[in-house]
Amino acid sequence: RCFSYRMGVAMFMNKRKQLCYSNRPAHSKSNRLCCNIILVVAALATARQDDELAGSKKAALTHFRHNRVRTDAGRGHDGRHTRVSSIPQATNTSGQSSMPYVTLMNGRQMPVLGLGTWKSKPGEVHEAVKAAVRHGYRHIDCAAIYGNEAEVGRALAELFAEGTVTRDEVWVTSKLWSTHHAAADVPKALSKSLQDLRLDYLDLYLIHWPTAGNPPGNPGQVLTPSTEETWSAMEELVHAGKCRSIGVSNFSAKKLAAMKAHATIFPAVNQVELHPMWRQDALLRVCAELGTHVTAYSPLGSPDSVAIFRHQGSALMECAAVKAIAATTGRSAAQVLIRWALQRGTSVVPKSVHAGRIASNFDVLSWSLTDEQMAQLSAITPQTRLLHGGYWVSEKGPYKTLADL
Repeated sequence: RCFSYRMGVAMFMNKRKQLCYSNRPAHSKSNRLCCNIILVVAALATARQDDELAGSKKAALTHFRHNRVRTDAGRGHDGRHTRVSSIPQATNTSGQSSMPYVTLMNGRQMPVLGLGTWKSKPGEVHEAVKAAVRHGYRHIDCAAIYGNEAEVGRALAELFAEGTVTRDEVWVTSKLWSTHHAAADVPKALSKSLQDLRLDYLDLYLIHWPTAGNPPGNPGQVLTPSTEETWSAMEELVHAGKCRSIGVSNFSAKKLAAMKAHATIFPAVNQVELHPMWRQDALLRVCAELGTHVTAYSPLGSPDSVAIFRHQGSALMECAAVKAIAATTGRSAAQVLIRWALQRGTSVVPKSVHAGRIASNFDVLSWSLTDEQMAQLSAITPQTRLLHGGYWVSEKGPYKTLADL
């Protein structure tokens, strides 16, 4: 564009020179003066274009320096890294800092802060998704078993139609439920999720649990269908262009490492319960070694599922260390816990259906916890898994104890 502009100016100047300084009979002095003014204005316009070009180069360099990779979250089994960095955020009304993202082992970039949709009642998740995306969220975490993907899909369709975001600007995750682990059932389950979500592809598709069938799982000593069978079918979804990334959820370090024997596409993500009462330090180390990124679910201790699972998760936000740090930083307990997860290098998907809390949970990108505060949160005891999946344990099945699972 600058080149075309200069060529136009040059042709204009040459034409005026011919007019003003040719061997034709001289025009009036006022005409010569007018021509000289035109030449000066054209020269000044060219100089301005040079300044604008230099400014654009400077801005581009600044943009690159701001958005380049800043921290490594672990080296992959193939020598590549999963990295946490920052990308420009779509326009929103929150005034927040740019949304950070993680670069997965396959090169895909996933926003590290998402909206969880588990336990969202009918009629609630539609407005929650719209409020979240309008506020700046670019990651929505779903699952077929949540029973609300059609409502999420309606919200996304409305957001796309009104121009709030485009499909490429939103990362959508869903999960394969255990009743569809047979190779022939995997693509059918994905098609149903895509239909409900009104999408042509998923950004990430996860095996929800390392189990088979509904709780308590399949009878017998061996998991049937096997993880290998299910995973092979998941890989075919990537080759078909229906999923851009695939991963697992609730997989132990042992189960994840065992997939190296058969996986041609290794899990890009392992989504697990993670918070200061259940840090899973050993699992984080193994995932880093394998190049699998970790997403933290129930980062607030899942206080709204206490009645369902009878756990002590409500105690997390009432913990003395959490409350003290919240008071010191002037933040809420929820914000402190979400920030802790992000600073550990994990992505995080807190759930809420309240617009105020959705906005508050997003306000964790422009500040940080000190090393001392991180250490205090990482020293909380006892360590207790709240959503342990005990309903999959059975004397008649492959998982006879929680340790087996």
